[in-house]
Amino acid sequence: MQKEGRKAAIAAYRDRKVESGVYAVRCVPSGQVWVGSAPDLSTIQNRLWFTLRQGSNTHRTLQAAWADHGADHGADAFTFEVIERLTDDDNPGHDRAAALKRAHTHWLAKLDGTRI
Repeated sequence: MQKEGRKAAIAAYRDRKVESGVYAVRCVPSGQVWVGSAPDLSTIQNRLWFTLRQGSNTHRTLQAAWADHGADHGADAFTFEVIERLTDDDNPGHDRAAALKRAHTHWLAKLDGTRI
């Protein structure tokens, strides 16, 4: 029975609708904004927070802000917000990648943010 349950869980994971999109990370004390895009929005915040806590985030300005403000307030000094969602239904395959790039560029300019 465990084998069947595992197969069902794997099938459900594969069949789920993946939402890609654009997100913003804000440092509340400094007002800085970083804008990023991800092919799977459901995993990106956890990944970012993990690398920031470990001191291994590759985006230097974001890591520096985390070190400066996270020490006083922890993760509460930062917010994570999904600002645009794209679904497979709206943008299949390579069209989704192009749409994601366009959306990322748009929000970078609109929010005057730093690219991540």
